[in-house]
Amino acid sequence: MGFWDVLLGRSKPVGPDLDQLFGLPSAAVTLQAAAGFAPTGAGSVCFASIEGGAFTGIRQEVRALLDADSGRGGAPVEFSRDGYGYTWLLSERTPEDLPALVGDLHAVNTALQDGGFGPQLLCSLVSFRDAELRPLALVYLYKRGTFYPFAPLPGQKRDNPLELQIKAVVKDDLRVEADVSRWFPLWGAPGL
Repeated sequence: MGFWDVLLGRSKPVGPDLDQLFGLPSAAVTLQAAAGFAPTGAGSVCFASIEGGAFTGIRQEVRALLDADSGRGGAPVEFSRDGYGYTWLLSERTPEDLPALVGDLHAVNTALQDGGFGPQLLCSLVSFRDAELRPLALVYLYKRGTFYPFAPLPGQKRDNPLELQIKAVVKDDLRVEADVSRWFPLWGAPGL
């Protein structure tokens, strides 16, 4: 950061820190105790699609890495494309195996980053539900290195009070995105 940045109050963005994902299991314990939301066992990684041999190779590598995991119980990793052209990878585990799910998401992000596709990574999410089956996701923004809660409601609406409540609950476990204008809705995200 230069002299003018300091003088004008500009700050350097935090940037990706994939190890932040490993804070999710402790945040899940806090979330369940304080708000009654438990992991569903589903997690997704979203990235901008790119065509080409190198990207196809990494996609095959990621699929082989996660499908070969014996703890998965034979459930395949699913790739899909949303209406905006983004690619989603869905990984599913048992709800009790959140650390392994986080490991899956970390492995996918790392493989894409190490393959030179870091700029295409958008976000990762882990899904939760409460006793009333309300959906909730903790979303990791790759380019910001922060998390935010996303609580969808029917009709492409959001439960903003719940999102703010969850922010307060997990703020000691996760680096929460302070700029709520970056809390993008993820309508129809796989696993949510």
